[in-house]
Amino acid sequence: MSKEPSAGARAVPEYRWLLPSAVTQELDPDQGRRPRRTVRDWLVDFTMFFLAVIVGLAAMESLSKEDLPSFWSALDQTLGALACAAIWFRRRWPMGLAIAMILLTLLSNTAGGAALVSLFSVAVHRPFKDVAWLAGTAIAVIPVFYAVRPDPELPYIGSVVLGSGLTAAAVGWGMFVRSRRQLMMSLRDRARRAETEAELRAEQAQRLAREAIAREMHDVLAHRLTLLSVHAGALEFRPGAPEKEIARAAGVIRESAHEALQDLREIIGVLRASDGDESGRPQPTLAALGTLVSESRSAGAKVELDSRIHAPDQVPALLGRTAYRIVQEALTNARKHAPGAVVHILVEGEPGSALTVEVRNPPPPGEVPEVPGSGQGLIGLTERAHLAGGRLEHGRERDGGFTVRAWLPWSGP
Repeated sequence: MSKEPSAGARAVPEYRWLLPSAVTQELDPDQGRRPRRTVRDWLVDFTMFFLAVIVGLAAMESLSKEDLPSFWSALDQTLGALACAAIWFRRRWPMGLAIAMILLTLLSNTAGGAALVSLFSVAVHRPFKDVAWLAGTAIAVIPVFYAVRPDPELPYIGSVVLGSGLTAAAVGWGMFVRSRRQLMMSLRDRARRAETEAELRAEQAQRLAREAIAREMHDVLAHRLTLLSVHAGALEFRPGAPEKEIARAAGVIRESAHEALQDLREIIGVLRASDGDESGRPQPTLAALGTLVSESRSAGAKVELDSRIHAPDQVPALLGRTAYRIVQEALTNARKHAPGAVVHILVEGEPGSALTVEVRNPPPPGEVPEVPGSGQGLIGLTERAHLAGGRLEHGRERDGGFTVRAWLPWSGP
């Protein structure tokens, strides 16, 4: 089979045969009208006509050995010639032609080849129930014919067996051709469905990738923009702060804005990248947790990290990235809703068990400036933990603090 590419929007591809056949297309339920006869069909029809003529000529030789009137011999040959000519209509009227050929065989011995071709055509074009009764009728006619016109060279039983065998062979060959073509169409439809499913899976994978990029955008940019919001709020509420503190806050704002712009450019680069390309810097792992904590401390946050992982660089990439994003989002929320509070981070676990990440902050020590939030970050973290095979819990404690706790499965080495 060969596939023709479609133009414009992607659609279900059309499959065509290397040698298309009108019979094959007729069996195809997708076809709405009778197709035109192809070159292959013309070759097959000519071959069928040639075989019918050969069988008819062989039958003519036995006419000279039969004791028949001259007009009956001429009638036999005329009917045989007409039967051979009718072979060219076998595709349009297979059933009618086969019935007419069976009737002609009662009168004409030279029409036997055309009758075999017509039975073959019925076996190719029609279901088994039609083929069965026609083949049965043809075999039932054979003993009657040889009883009236015995073969001068073969005994009666031999003639009946030979005629019945040729009829069964023609019908069996036609049924084999039909079943083979149906199998080919089934394989074609299966290939079409497989490609359609592959396209759907590719679209689903693309959609999931875009959702993952959207989550990355939220996780990365929210971290940077929260620093901007916190320090801008500090400058707004403390206009008389010392110059060094104002300069440091302005530097953090400038650096955070620059980092946010870089992250946004990288994300846009990922969205614009062609399939198979990789852009942007490597994704963070658990080993980058210390850098994240250092950034938060340099921004003025109070963070305590208790990492009980002996070799964080040996943690699987997906597991480490998930833990990193959970800590990053929790720090972002702590800066938003509990500025000035000490954030405690606990990371522990071992291979073959689970990796536990806990981020807790007490109630804010003072007044909290209004920082807008939609809660989508925690929803995204819950989904991220679920996709990693774990679970995530979050909520307020009795003392007014807030805790984010995640359990992530860690497969053994």
